[in-house]
Amino acid sequence: MTSDLLAPLDLAFWNIESDRHPMHLGALGVFGAHSPTAGAHAADLLAARAAAVPGLRLRIRDVWQPLAFGSAARETDPDFDPLNHVRLHAPTADFHAVAGRLMERPLERGRPPWEAHVMPGEDGVSFAVLFKFHHALADGLRALKLAAGVLDPVDLPERAPRAIEPPRGLLPDVRKLPGLVPGLVRGALSDVGRALDIGASLARSTLGMRTVSALTAAPTGTRRTAGVVVDIDDVHRVRKTAGGTVNDVLIAVVAGALRRWLEERGDGSKGVAPRALIPVSRRRPRTAHPQGNRLSGYLIRLPVDDPDPLGRLDSVRTAMVRNKDAGSDRGAGAVALLADHVPALGHRLGGPLVGQAARLWFDILVTSVPLPGLGLRLGGHELKEVYPLAPLAPGQALAVAISTYRGRVHYGLVADAQAVPDLDRFAYAVSAEIEMLLSLCDA
Repeated sequence: MTSDLLAPLDLAFWNIESDRHPMHLGALGVFGAHSPTAGAHAADLLAARAAAVPGLRLRIRDVWQPLAFGSAARETDPDFDPLNHVRLHAPTADFHAVAGRLMERPLERGRPPWEAHVMPGEDGVSFAVLFKFHHALADGLRALKLAAGVLDPVDLPERAPRAIEPPRGLLPDVRKLPGLVPGLVRGALSDVGRALDIGASLARSTLGMRTVSALTAAPTGTRRTAGVVVDIDDVHRVRKTAGGTVNDVLIAVVAGALRRWLEERGDGSKGVAPRALIPVSRRRPRTAHPQGNRLSGYLIRLPVDDPDPLGRLDSVRTAMVRNKDAGSDRGAGAVALLADHVPALGHRLGGPLVGQAARLWFDILVTSVPLPGLGLRLGGHELKEVYPLAPLAPGQALAVAISTYRGRVHYGLVADAQAVPDLDRFAYAVSAEIEMLLSLCDA
């Protein structure tokens, strides 16, 4: 039985979790079906293939050894049974309604923390699969790789083999130690400076704007999901006319949708500029923790109070350029990097407190999850739509995840069901905002 210690951020996710705030991410995929029995066949395939994917056999256990006291590690579950993880549900006409209820339920921590829920469509020509992965097991990229392991195989271009360096003796490395010491000291001082910068930026980010009550919530543990599909060509039309990147346009659409939604609810948008956390992957190949989360982030104010859609896009573009120029290792959005400097026992004891502090850090999560350009299938059935679903931090009512697949952008929305009973209205506002931007760019 092999095991490896969780990376610091993985350990933080493992300890932040509570019954009302499970820390799993998800993806709802909708497939075309050749027959009414396609969903049942898909469930059988998923269970059969899961046994052959090593990453799906990994559970997480606590570690109390002297050098890793309070940590946790991944290890192969000797009693792994795919049937404990793959569930076939009754036919439904509303995939998102079922997905919302399933996203409420924490994953069982005593076995590999993932599930696949298959939902046949009542129409007989579609079925959906909701994948759930604990954030301590996988980030978005790792979750995609695990899910791909149980979908139909695809032909990918082979990567050139990596040259293997010959082993070196210990003595030359020991001789280099005196020369490395100044660099180590500079690195430690740089870490202190970075932590101070992050703390100061976080304090500044809490000042000067009205609290958005619609984006905050007492923890009810309920969940609702919704999805919106946008043509990527429309996004490019806006980008080419108004400037910025594709990501800038997609974030600006969220800002505009929030404005429309708040105005429709009667909450008003005057003085509203919620802090959006935009996660940034810092994953590097062949690191010491290839399966671990390596995340930082940018924190920007969404210009919800600006009545001009193109003005909102310009504000988002400016804020993102400023964040990129500063780098992803400084600023309030980089709080996740501090996890590397907290001992394992600190994560275990302070996890609940850190989770409750999320509302002081940001108001809404807006994250992008990359997907392959290749068409994906399950049992020969084509994946038509895929909605990424992010976890909700304590005290937060709405999270937005975005993926581009086969020429279409998919917004996956997750909300506290009691705080945001009108999530469908926010979804409609996303569609209306992109239409508004298109009309302005075509004028």
